[in-house]
Parts: sequence; structure tokens; C-alpha cells
Amino acid sequence: MRQPFWKGLALMALAAAPVGSHAADADPSEAAFRALYRELVEIDTTRSSGSCTRAAEAMGARLEASGLDAADIQVIAPPDRPRDGALVALLRGSDPSLKPLLLLAHIDVVEARREDWVRDPFTLVEEDGFFYARGASDDKAMAAALTDTVIRYREEGYVPRRGIKLALTCGEETPDIFNSVSWLVRTKPEVLDAAFALNEGAGGELDDAGRPVALQVQAGEKVYQDFQLTLTDGGGHSSRPRKQNAIARMGAAMASIGAYAFPIEVNPAVRAYFEAQAGQVAPEVAADMRAVLADPSDEAAASRLWDINPGWNGMLRTTCIPTMIDGGHAPNAQPQKVTANINCRILPNVPVERVQATLAQAIGAPGIRIEPVGEIGQSTVPPPLDEGMLAPVRDVAEGIWPGVAIVPTMTTGATDGRFLNAAGIPTYGVSGMFHDAEGSHAHGLDERIRVQSLLDGRRFLHALVRRYADSGWAPGVGSTATATP
Repeated sequence: MRQPFWKGLALMALAAAPVGSHAADADPSEAAFRALYRELVEIDTTRSSGSCTRAAEAMGARLEASGLDAADIQVIAPPDRPRDGALVALLRGSDPSLKPLLLLAHIDVVEARREDWVRDPFTLVEEDGFFYARGASDDKAMAAALTDTVIRYREEGYVPRRGIKLALTCGEETPDIFNSVSWLVRTKPEVLDAAFALNEGAGGELDDAGRPVALQVQAGEKVYQDFQLTLTDGGGHSSRPRKQNAIARMGAAMASIGAYAFPIEVNPAVRAYFEAQAGQVAPEVAADMRAVLADPSDEAAASRLWDINPGWNGMLRTTCIPTMIDGGHAPNAQPQKVTANINCRILPNVPVERVQATLAQAIGAPGIRIEPVGEIGQSTVPPPLDEGMLAPVRDVAEGIWPGVAIVPTMTTGATDGRFLNAAGIPTYGVSGMFHDAEGSHAHGLDERIRVQSLLDGRRFLHALVRRYADSGWAPGVGSTATATP
């Protein structure tokens, strides 16, 4: 990413900091971090007009200015996609027999139109305790914190036992066009090879008073897969309707899918999540959470939890919903062709082919063709959440947020971790960045992150990465029992 200079950044950041900023008072390195974060956020990395390569070069220049060997810093892009570059940098460890730890964050962002926003989406604004800008949270907050962590390690003269590899990648938001993690795993697998990876995918929860109450650790994620349903018909004049109408038949198929509920399947990460959450919610909600973990699961309890939080239902089962429909060619003609898109979020270890067959059975209409759209989603096994993984999180978190609950989770969305897990690199989501109930507005208008959450997350990641890098632990090495949070 850019900007080769490092000296003098503190003065620049202080000049850019708002009146009353305590940046230099609390931590002498905070001003430099703010400058790095501002630079990264204000580089446009949208698909339409931006450049990940420019951002990757800027962060690479900062790493080199900190003293990291230029030979250990590379910006990699396909020859035919020069704006889609990814930064990969290595802080070498003292034990070459240990594979490195991979720190992963994406630097591309969702599109943002200035006319829709209250503020310029590509100018970082600090206001009322929040940073506002496109990418302020997703995912340049973590990208900046991880880059800053490696810079500070180098400036401190710290040599980890296990090497630390930083990857700032492109295309997470538009994987159907290009995704550099997928591309590197396929074409240059050695570049991202690691014992395990830390990634986005989980944050922390604040209560109504702004107090941290739960810190999530994500292990595993659902598989994204679209299916297209197609129905063709001979059509004809609308004054002579047949008993079978293509749009009506497709509507019935959509209703069948909407009414169908895939079975509840509880994996270890989901079980640990609900066990931990049961201690944070009202007694009647906790009782329902325990009921869905029973064997057999209580569907009535699951339905009540669904009403409270749709995300809870998404953790318990594969979900498929109609998201788009298109059909007909004239207002006075019987439709000749109707298509519909079904978006599925599939639990780990559930084959895409099984979901396709289940949808066909739920529809019960042989004349409707159902086909997967795009590349088939990769089903992966969630990485283990053993004590070797959770103990460092718990210990570091306790020093920053005493009493905060550590809550394992499985994301119902999708991150670049799906490509790494499929490639055999266990990937965990952990950021230490907390949000209130309103969230970060990621992908939406006026994206934001609490200033304190960003600074606390930076502090958390700096300490946590060091704990993992100095230990010999890796998934499958050391403790293997699934830990309780």
C-alpha cells in the first residue's frame, strides 16, 4: 500500500486529529496509527473506480520504512488485473520449522455514492466518538490494525518464534469478478501457506450503556450458493389462458421454498455459541437456547428464537430463500419463460448437491429446472476451538475488558476464510472490535466504527498475535479438546 515515509507521520496525524484528541497522551504510537488508518481508508478501493494495488503499495511502503526487509514485501496482482493487487509481507520468526501465522484482511470496499451519504465516503471523519467513511469498519479497520501490529513489532525489535505473514487482499466484496485469496490459493499456494490464520468474521457486543459484554471468536462459516430456477412454456394470448401459467407455477414453487425449513444441525462452534449466549439473555430465551441444543432439537423453541433474532436461525440450519424473479415478455401475453434466484447459506459439511436435491423435492415440480449459479461453494470443516486457541483470547481480553464473555460463533455470512479453510489453512475470525446494537452500517450508508473500539481492537490484536506467534500451538497441535468459553 502506499506512502514510503514513516518519520514525521506523528506530526501529520496530530495535525489531522480533531481538537481535543488525546492521541499523543495515551500512547505515543497512536498518532502514527491514526495516520496509517486515515491513509488506507481514504484510498478508493471500490471495484468501479478504485485500486487495491495503490492501497497495497502504500501499506507496503510503510512496512519497509519500519525496517522490514524489502525482499519480504510483495504486491501481487494478475497480469490482466493490475488494479487488484494484494500485499503479502513476512516478519520472519526464529524457528524455521514452524509454519507462519497468517494475518488476513481485505482492503477492497463496497461501492459508495457521494450523493447518498451525509459525509464524503472517502474522507475519514471523526465525529461524536465515531470514525465515518466507506471501509472505516469493513475491513480497513482490521487491515490497518494488523499492518500497524507488524510495523510496531519490527520497530520494537521483536522476533517471534513463529513467523508472522500479513496479507491484505482484494476482491472479498466482489468474488464473482475476482478474489485474490481464491486466486492465490489456486495459482500461488505457497504465498498464503500458514499454520493457521486470523481474519475478520467476529467482533464484540456492547450493551445499551456502551459496555463490552461479549467478545466473539468465529470458527467456520456457511457456504454461499445461488441456484437458478427456470420454467419455460409455450405462451400465447392472454385472452386464452391455460390452466397452467408459468408465473403462477413459479410463484407456487417460491412459496414452497419459503415454507420449507431445513433440519437443525448443531456443530461444536454453534453449540458453544448458544451455551455462552444463554448466560447473557433473559431466562425464557436462555431456556429456548438450551432446548434447541437438546437431542432432538425443539423446533418450537427454534421458531421463537427466529422471531427474536433471524441470525440465530441462520446458525442452526441451512437456509434458502427466493431473492429475485423475472418473467414474462408482454402485459397481454401468457409468460413463456420465468426464472428465479434462490440464495442459500449452507452449513459446513453439507454438500451443495444435497441442498439442490432438497430444493427440487420441496418444489415438487418436475418442469422447473434447478441449477447452481457460478462456482460451486466449497464446504469445509470448521477449525477446532480448543484451549490453545481460546486461552490467549481469554487472557488478553481480560486485561482490556475485565469480565467480558468469550463467545465462540460461526458466521452465517461469507469471508475469505472459506478459501483458506478449503485449502487446509484453519482460519479464525477475531478482531476485538466492539459494536453497539446499531452496528457498523457496513455495506450501507455512513459506515462507521467507534473510535474507542478501533483503538481497543488495535491493542488487543497487538497482544494476541504475539501470544500465538510465541507459542508452538497450531490447530491439531497441543490441546485438542473443545474448550468451554
